[in-house]
Amino acid sequence: MKRFSFSKLMLVLGLLFIYLPMLILVIYSFNASKLVTVWGGWSFKWYAGLLDNSQLMGSVMRSLEIACYTAVAAVALGTLAAFVLTRVTRFKGRTLFGGLVTAPLVMPEVITGLSLLLLFVAMAQMIGWPQERGIVTIWIAHTTFCAAYVAVVVSARLRELDLSIEEAAMDLGAKPWKVFFLITIPMIAPSLAAGGMMSFALSLDDLVLASFVSGPGSTTLPMEVFSAVRLGVKPEINAVASLILLSVSLVTFMVWYFSRRAEEHRRKAIQQAIEEGAAANVGSPQVRRPAQAAASV
Repeated sequence: MKRFSFSKLMLVLGLLFIYLPMLILVIYSFNASKLVTVWGGWSFKWYAGLLDNSQLMGSVMRSLEIACYTAVAAVALGTLAAFVLTRVTRFKGRTLFGGLVTAPLVMPEVITGLSLLLLFVAMAQMIGWPQERGIVTIWIAHTTFCAAYVAVVVSARLRELDLSIEEAAMDLGAKPWKVFFLITIPMIAPSLAAGGMMSFALSLDDLVLASFVSGPGSTTLPMEVFSAVRLGVKPEINAVASLILLSVSLVTFMVWYFSRRAEEHRRKAIQQAIEEGAAANVGSPQVRRPAQAAASV
């Protein structure tokens, strides 16, 4: 009989600590009672009631829209910043630039939110934009925050790449921008996907920054949930959270599945290329001559 080791016990306890509250939330989203802590049987009425709750669904759609915009912008800016930090080794102000890129990682969100609020107010007084705070200002704030995470993830991947492939492409006449889009981007695609998913999750979850830079009519889901929790958790919130968990789980599974298939195809292509190269070497005259000489002897 195998002994249950301490490491396995800690692994099980850690997984329960992380995922058991989520499981309880999903179960109570099917609770028929209006009281969240009192079980009243199984029911789907809270999921059906989401269609009538325009305020909550509006905040959900608004948060998803901002998260999508943030993921795209953060991946673009973070990739460019990571490329500069890893490939441009010497330029004036490189240390300062690296510090500014990673500063949002260690900066308290309260300080970042207050700074952005003062910036938007000053810009509105000087140039007249933004006239009011809303989705655009939240998107800018989230992009500023999430681009730092993307830069760290992508720069770690760029440092592991073999530069000889890019150098060979440029020696064959490819321009730098073509090498970047056709060679570098496909090789760092997993890190780009990871950075995009991280940015999407961070934007969807953010409360502090959105509270500072939002305005009337731009309430996000975390702000809506936070304001509703003060009066007690509503069953509709459990239903929305369960749907978001389901959506995130499906997207994560799809990304993992397609990444695994792409990796398997890449390994098969490499193995096939190795086998074809070995077969070509066996059939070459340089290989046949020693074999014929050995046979004549």
